[in-house]
Formats: sequence, structure tokens, C-alpha cells
Amino acid sequence: MRMKTSTSRLILFVLGAVALGVGLGMYVQPAVSGDSVFEQVRKFNEVLSNSVKNYVDEVDTQALTEAAIRGMLEELDPHSVYISAKEMERVEEDFKGSFEGIGVEFDIVSDTITIVSPITGGPSDALGILAGDKIVRIDDSVAVGLTRSDVPKKLRGEKGTRVKVHIKRSGEKDLLVFDITRDKIPLYSVDAHFMIEGTDVGYITINRFMATTHEEVVNAARDLKSQGMKKLLLDLRNNPGGYLDQAFRVADEFVPSGKKIVYTKGRRAEFDEAFWGTGRGELEDIPLVVMINGGSASASEIVSGAIQDLDRGIVVGQTSFGKGLVQRQYPLGDGSAYRLTISKYFTPSGRLIQRPYDDKEKYYSGEGRVEGDEGNNIDHEKDLDDSVETRPKFSTAGGRTVYGGGGITPDYIVKADTIGFLARKLRAKNLYWKTADAIMKQRGQQLRTTFGDQLGKFLREYATSDADIDVLKRLAKEEEIEWKDDEYRQDEEFLRTVIKAYVGRNIFNNNGYSATILGIDNQAKKALQLFPEASKIARLQ
Repeated sequence: MRMKTSTSRLILFVLGAVALGVGLGMYVQPAVSGDSVFEQVRKFNEVLSNSVKNYVDEVDTQALTEAAIRGMLEELDPHSVYISAKEMERVEEDFKGSFEGIGVEFDIVSDTITIVSPITGGPSDALGILAGDKIVRIDDSVAVGLTRSDVPKKLRGEKGTRVKVHIKRSGEKDLLVFDITRDKIPLYSVDAHFMIEGTDVGYITINRFMATTHEEVVNAARDLKSQGMKKLLLDLRNNPGGYLDQAFRVADEFVPSGKKIVYTKGRRAEFDEAFWGTGRGELEDIPLVVMINGGSASASEIVSGAIQDLDRGIVVGQTSFGKGLVQRQYPLGDGSAYRLTISKYFTPSGRLIQRPYDDKEKYYSGEGRVEGDEGNNIDHEKDLDDSVETRPKFSTAGGRTVYGGGGITPDYIVKADTIGFLARKLRAKNLYWKTADAIMKQRGQQLRTTFGDQLGKFLREYATSDADIDVLKRLAKEEEIEWKDDEYRQDEEFLRTVIKAYVGRNIFNNNGYSATILGIDNQAKKALQLFPEASKIARLQ
């Protein structure tokens, strides 16, 4: 998704007329297609005006206008959308990479605000607030019973303002009181980065591409290099995309100078752009494996598509979402905005990976993605199915065949792990987190003392005990979930690992969770075996 603040005078003028609604006189040049924009706007104004005047009940003109705009954009493609002023506040936070508040990730557990993690560098982190702490009062008000949507209203606020929180911490008899001065809180797109235990492989996972993503990736890579990283596993699974320029800059870290990374083409020439490798990347000579799946879209596909087309590394996992459309965001005067598809992007080989979207329900369900059978797909023979006749064929830099029109199909296909019925029911009730929370209440201080900042020691030595599983069983009973021993045995390794992962998150933030879960992640396990092939394809040997 390409997001720029420049506006189109014609489009804004037309939509401004729509928003004003009643009795607006205006003149707009006919559209290029020959349709009269003026006539269509006049028609809309006539209907809106008559509705305001004669409808049986009072009419909300703003709601009608917004509904009309949404309907108009829905006629174009799945990614041209209207964003209300209220929705825009969250969008701007997500992509700017910061908000103002106390800096905690939280969940509601048993009606109580429970700190999942203090955000590194935020005021709560600086004051020593810990994962597992429970906020029971905010200023002079009881905080128990607040909903998830209520909490940000209480804890967020302008930088420099103050809020007092009363915290119940396991092992402490009395409530702890913290006077917190709100500040600008960074939001991170790099969820976790760490060295994979017992290897020279670094791991970086990116949850979306926002304004700070490239900087975060570079900083994470430098940290991993200082710890001895010689290879990199880049996890883009379930990354829905974001800024195109950030995708280019991340890919540029791996791609040599003069190599085309991505290009866009629109109906209007000013939307045509090409992005080339600058040669300034810090990771151009490092063996690389990229993981993707059906939740990897847009900017994630730009990065993985460039790596695949340029034979810069190996792509592992499942076929990506298949979004090859570029949007530009246009602001409207009331704080709302709309995104309009202005071009299509193409991978270095010339692939448009956009799937057909005439039937939007089928589009969002993933129809048109070629999953293929598990195994080696270096030559992309597993891409061949009934749809291949309509999918154009392209070649990578090294001469391998790849296909357009259906997402990025991996070079090595590995299906996602599945879990059984009991594990799914427990997850739906958030019982893994609640079990870990009970563990931290009982012995959190001891665990923090034992492991300190030694994540490797935690991975090697900590194990979920039978007593911990008994806690999970008790919580399941309280939620009226039937516990069947045969179902438990089917998923025992997963259940014990995910509880350990949540304990790890309490102690080491997201690194603790991700590093633990990676141990039972069959896609990651296979990816770690493919670095020799990645080096061979990239001609790094």
C-alpha cells in the first residue's frame, strides 16, 4: 500500500461536493471516460436533498454520505476504501509508529487490567512496572471491571500529563502506587529479534511495514551481528503490509546495487515508479531465508517477491495473500480519508501477483492462491494446477520459472502446524495466558531471579510442570471445557510449550514468547535446514 499525502484536486472537489450535499452549485470537467461527473454528482445531490426534505424520519446526512462513498469505492476493488475520522486516529497511530500514554500492552483477565508487557523505552518500563502486574485503581477510580475499550481512555493522554495507577503484584502484600508521566510511546513493527539457540542464525519478525520499519530492521540486524549472526531468518508470516517505500528499503538491505526491486504502473503516468537497489545495504552478503503464509500481503509480498525473483534467498512456508495493488490515501476535510488504488506493483521479473477479485467474498477467503503439495518447489512445478494456463510465466534472475496472478508461492512449501479440538477450546478462552499468569503469581520473582536476562538459559532449562498442567485443567473446568486425556496427549507438546512461551513473554517480552514457540514451529524448523540451498541460489558460496 502506497500512502502519500498529496491530493487530487479533481477527486477532492467532487467528494467535497458530495459531502456538502444539499444545493451545492459546482462545475467539474467531464471524466476521461466520457461520463459526466457533474451529472452523477447532481443525481446524488437530488436524492440526498429529497431524502432530507421528505423522508418519514429525520435523516443523518453524514451517515448517508459516508455510506454512499463506501458503496462507491466498493465498486472499484477490495482495497479502495473509506476511513472515518474516528478510524483515522488509529490508522495514523499504527503507521506513524507512536502514540502518547503510559506504555503498556495489557489484557483483561478476570475483569482486571493485567500487564502483558511494558513497552520498552516507555514511562512504565522506566518505573519498573512488570508483566503480570494488575492495575486495580486508576487515579481515584476502581479499575476492576473496565472493558478493553475503556482502558485506553483512562491510560492514554497528552505527553506530560500524569496518571496514578495502583498495582497488585504477586509477592507484594500492599498495593504499589506509581505516578506516571505520560510520554510518546513507540510502536514497534519488529516484534522480536534474537539469535536462535545453538546456531549462528539470527531471527527477525516484522508484523507490518510502517514508518519506522526499515530503521527497526537495521537496528535489530546490527544487534544480532554483534551477537555473531552469520545467517538470517526473516519472518513475514501474517504481515498484512503497509508502506511500499519501507518494503523497498527493507529489501534494499539484501539486494545488490542496480537490481530492480519493485516497480509500479498506473493508468496515469505520474503513478509509474521504479525502485532499484542502492548498494548501501548492510545485509547483501548474508544467507537469507524468508517465511511467508496466506496472511503475508502487499509490502510483505514485495520483499519476498524481490528475494525470490532475484534469487537472493529461499522463500519458505505457504503461498502469500496475492495483493498487487497500490493505494494512495487522500484526506478529507472532516478528518476522514479514503484510499484509492492508483497503480499495480510488479516484482523484478515482471510478475503481477494480484489475484482476481471480481467476487470479493472468494477473494478474501483466499481463492486463487495455489497452495501446492509440501516439499521442494525450487523449480515451482508445484505451482502447476488447473489455473496455470491462465497464469503468466516468468523467470528469476537465475532462470527458475515463477508464475504471476496468484500470490508468491514459496520455494519450499511447508504447511502450518495444526492443533486439536481441546487445544483450540483452551486458546479461545485465553487459558494459556491465564495459566502463565498463575505461574508468575506463584513464583514470578523466583523465575526472574533465576533467569535474569539469559533467554538461552530459560529455553534450555525451564519446563512446564505437571502441576502447571493441573492449573490449566482447573481453569478449563471453571470454563466448563471438557478435558479428555486422549485429546490432551495429542497436543501435549504444544500445550506445554505455549504455556512456557507465555511465561517467557512475562520475563523476556516478545523475544521470550517467539523464541519458545519457534522450537515447535515446523515451518521454522524446515527453514533452518535450507540455508545451504539459500547460499547456493544467492551464489554466496
